[in-house]
Amino acid sequence: MNNQLQTLYIEIRGATGGDEAKNWGSDLLRMYLRYAGRRGWKVFPVDVNVIKITGAGVYDELKNESGVHRVQRIPTTERRGRIHTSTATVVVLPEIRESEVTINPSDLEIQFFHSSSQGGQNVQKVSTAVRLIHKPTGIVVSAQRERFQEQNRKIAMDLLRAKLWELKEAEKEKTIAGYRSVIGRGMRAEKIRTYNFPQDRVSDHRINKSWHNLEAVVNGELDKIVELARLLQ
Repeated sequence: MNNQLQTLYIEIRGATGGDEAKNWGSDLLRMYLRYAGRRGWKVFPVDVNVIKITGAGVYDELKNESGVHRVQRIPTTERRGRIHTSTATVVVLPEIRESEVTINPSDLEIQFFHSSSQGGQNVQKVSTAVRLIHKPTGIVVSAQRERFQEQNRKIAMDLLRAKLWELKEAEKEKTIAGYRSVIGRGMRAEKIRTYNFPQDRVSDHRINKSWHNLEAVVNGELDKIVELARLLQ
């Protein structure tokens, strides 16, 4: 196990399934928050659907979580008891040093806005939240959970740098002859896991392995799943 201190960003977005997909995205975010707490990692909220985690070997442990997570369950809003299938996309990005990815200030559009978080009077009265638009790529990131504008701006820049790194890595892979996606890359378009609530089963499609006690898994007991995925990458 890697004991080196690492930092990553997890971004989760509801995909197919409307409101249920958004709810599933929130459930996944809570799952990772609870897992991080179990591991003793430090968690920092960044935006509505983005968190930052720092801990020993945290990126090596969670990098394989990137991809499409599918859920099969009866939504709370479903009146006829029908099972719905929805998906959410998880993106895990490492923190990237400034020397690795250079951002030209002229390529940025910077916007300031009022935070939607509960940060006290300072957040409510002052536009402390920061949104960055990278004009060449169209990538948009925002940070709003810190109390001061400069702190949010730095976090947004770090997140943007990570996303630009991811974009470069994807472009590199396209140029590799015979490239085939492997578990270690965890591309965001890849369906990696299905959480089937009626059957109380979670299945990882990359390693063809299933586990029961799904409620415990979504409550943060990911140790066996994460460890096996890491060993088989």
